[in-house]
Amino acid sequence: MNIVEVYTDGSCNPQFKTGGWAALIFHKSEKVVLQGIATETTHNRMELIAVIESIFYVLKEIHEFELIKIYTDSQYVERIPLRTQKLISNNFKTKSSKEIQNIDLIQQLITLIESTEIEFIKVKAHQKASDTPNYNREVDKFSRKIVRQQVNKKFNT
Repeated sequence: MNIVEVYTDGSCNPQFKTGGWAALIFHKSEKVVLQGIATETTHNRMELIAVIESIFYVLKEIHEFELIKIYTDSQYVERIPLRTQKLISNNFKTKSSKEIQNIDLIQQLITLIESTEIEFIKVKAHQKASDTPNYNREVDKFSRKIVRQQVNKKFNT
Protein backbone atom coordinates (compact mmCIF):
# COMPACT_ATOMS: atom_id res chain seq x y z
CA MET A 1 0.00 0.00 0.00
CA ASN A 2 1.29 3.46 -0.92
CA ILE A 3 1.15 5.29 2.43
CA VAL A 4 2.25 8.79 3.39
CA GLU A 5 3.21 9.10 7.05
CA VAL A 6 2.91 12.50 8.71
CA TYR A 7 4.02 13.55 12.19
CA THR A 8 2.61 16.87 13.39
CA ASP A 9 2.82 19.09 16.43
CA GLY A 10 1.98 22.61 17.46
CA SER A 11 3.14 24.83 20.26
CA CYS A 12 2.10 28.18 21.67
CA ASN A 13 3.26 30.70 24.23
CA PRO A 14 -0.09 31.81 25.65
CA GLN A 15 1.37 34.93 27.28
CA PHE A 16 2.45 36.27 23.88
CA LYS A 17 -0.17 34.41 21.82
CA THR A 18 2.66 33.33 19.54
CA GLY A 19 2.63 29.87 18.05
CA GLY A 20 4.56 27.53 15.87
CA TRP A 21 3.78 24.29 14.12
CA ALA A 22 5.85 21.61 12.47
CA ALA A 23 5.35 18.47 10.43
CA LEU A 24 7.49 15.68 9.09
CA ILE A 25 6.20 13.98 5.97
CA PHE A 26 7.54 10.61 4.89
CA HIS A 27 6.78 9.12 1.51
CA LYS A 28 8.85 6.34 0.05
CA SER A 29 12.45 7.43 0.76
CA GLU A 30 11.67 11.15 1.01
CA LYS A 31 11.47 13.17 4.24
CA VAL A 32 9.99 16.68 4.09
CA VAL A 33 9.94 19.19 6.94
CA LEU A 34 7.18 21.80 7.08
CA GLN A 35 6.90 24.51 9.70
CA GLY A 36 5.28 27.85 10.30
CA ILE A 37 4.52 30.57 12.80
CA ALA A 38 1.44 32.53 13.82
CA THR A 39 0.49 35.35 16.14
CA GLU A 40 -2.72 35.85 18.08
CA THR A 41 -3.11 32.10 18.25
CA THR A 42 -3.58 29.16 20.60
CA HIS A 43 -2.04 25.74 21.06
CA ASN A 44 -5.07 23.98 19.53
CA ARG A 45 -4.97 26.22 16.46
CA MET A 46 -1.31 25.34 15.95
CA GLU A 47 -2.08 21.61 16.25
CA LEU A 48 -4.86 21.96 13.66
CA ILE A 49 -2.79 24.06 11.26
CA ALA A 50 0.07 21.53 11.36
CA VAL A 51 -2.32 18.80 10.22
CA ILE A 52 -4.11 20.91 7.62
CA GLU A 53 -0.90 22.25 6.06
CA SER A 54 0.49 18.71 5.93
CA ILE A 55 -2.55 17.41 4.10
CA PHE A 56 -2.42 20.32 1.65
CA TYR A 57 1.25 19.55 0.99
CA VAL A 58 0.53 15.87 0.35
CA LEU A 59 -2.38 16.65 -1.98
CA LYS A 60 -0.30 19.16 -3.95
CA GLU A 61 3.08 17.41 -4.07
CA ILE A 62 2.46 13.67 -3.75
CA HIS A 63 0.11 12.57 -6.46
CA GLU A 64 0.01 8.83 -5.95
CA PHE A 65 -0.90 7.61 -2.51
CA GLU A 66 -3.67 5.54 -0.98
CA LEU A 67 -3.61 6.69 2.63
CA ILE A 68 -2.26 9.48 4.79
CA LYS A 69 -1.40 8.34 8.32
CA ILE A 70 -1.24 11.31 10.65
CA TYR A 71 0.55 10.81 13.95
CA THR A 72 -0.39 13.42 16.54
CA ASP A 73 -0.08 13.82 20.28
CA SER A 74 -3.18 16.05 20.27
CA GLN A 75 -6.32 14.33 21.49
CA TYR A 76 -8.21 17.43 20.35
CA VAL A 77 -7.15 16.83 16.73
CA GLU A 78 -7.21 13.04 16.82
CA ARG A 79 -10.85 12.99 17.96
CA ILE A 80 -12.22 15.30 15.24
CA PRO A 81 -13.04 12.40 12.87
CA LEU A 82 -14.97 10.75 15.71
CA ARG A 83 -16.85 13.99 16.46
CA THR A 84 -17.55 15.02 12.86
CA GLN A 85 -21.18 13.89 12.68
CA LYS A 86 -22.03 15.48 16.03
CA LEU A 87 -20.31 18.72 15.07
CA ILE A 88 -22.22 18.88 11.79
CA SER A 89 -25.58 17.96 13.34
CA ASN A 90 -25.07 20.68 15.99
CA ASN A 91 -24.17 23.14 13.24
CA PHE A 92 -20.74 23.62 14.88
CA LYS A 93 -22.36 25.16 17.96
CA THR A 94 -21.87 24.48 21.66
CA LYS A 95 -24.73 23.52 23.98
CA SER A 96 -25.15 27.23 24.72
CA SER A 97 -25.55 27.93 20.96
CA LYS A 98 -22.17 29.64 20.57
CA GLU A 99 -19.85 28.76 17.69
CA ILE A 100 -17.25 26.20 18.68
CA GLN A 101 -13.68 27.40 19.02
CA ASN A 102 -11.57 27.11 15.87
CA ILE A 103 -14.65 26.56 13.70
CA ASP A 104 -12.78 27.76 10.59
CA LEU A 105 -9.99 25.22 10.95
CA ILE A 106 -12.22 22.37 12.10
CA GLN A 107 -14.52 22.81 9.10
CA GLN A 108 -11.50 22.91 6.81
CA LEU A 109 -10.08 19.73 8.35
CA ILE A 110 -13.42 17.93 8.10
CA THR A 111 -13.64 18.82 4.40
CA LEU A 112 -10.15 17.35 3.89
CA ILE A 113 -11.03 14.22 5.88
CA GLU A 114 -14.17 13.68 3.81
CA SER A 115 -12.28 13.94 0.51
CA THR A 116 -9.08 12.04 1.35
CA GLU A 117 -8.28 8.70 2.94
CA ILE A 118 -6.78 9.74 6.30
CA GLU A 119 -6.07 7.76 9.45
CA PHE A 120 -5.28 9.55 12.71
CA ILE A 121 -2.97 7.83 15.18
CA LYS A 122 -2.60 9.19 18.71
CA VAL A 123 0.94 9.07 20.07
CA LYS A 124 2.24 9.80 23.53
CA ALA A 125 3.53 13.36 23.96
CA HIS A 126 6.90 14.43 25.34
CA GLN A 127 8.60 11.06 25.29
CA LYS A 128 12.16 10.74 26.50
CA ALA A 129 15.04 10.47 24.07
CA SER A 130 16.05 6.96 23.07
CA ASP A 131 18.01 5.12 20.40
CA THR A 132 14.81 4.56 18.41
CA PRO A 133 13.84 7.39 16.03
CA ASN A 134 10.97 9.34 17.54
CA TYR A 135 9.52 11.67 14.95
CA ASN A 136 6.87 13.05 17.30
CA ARG A 137 9.65 14.23 19.59
CA GLU A 138 11.36 15.80 16.57
CA VAL A 139 8.31 17.83 15.48
CA ASP A 140 7.72 18.84 19.10
CA LYS A 141 11.25 20.25 19.26
CA PHE A 142 10.78 22.08 15.93
CA SER A 143 7.49 23.69 16.97
CA ARG A 144 8.78 24.77 20.41
CA LYS A 145 11.96 26.19 18.86
CA ILE A 146 9.89 28.30 16.44
CA VAL A 147 7.90 29.74 19.33
CA ARG A 148 11.03 30.51 21.36
CA GLN A 149 12.61 32.28 18.39
CA GLN A 150 9.51 34.41 17.80
CA VAL A 151 9.18 35.35 21.47
CA ASN A 152 12.88 36.27 21.59
CA LYS A 153 12.41 38.49 18.51
CA LYS A 154 9.65 40.38 20.35
CA PHE A 155 12.01 41.03 23.25
CA ASN A 156 14.88 42.12 21.01
CA THR A 157 12.94 44.66 18.94
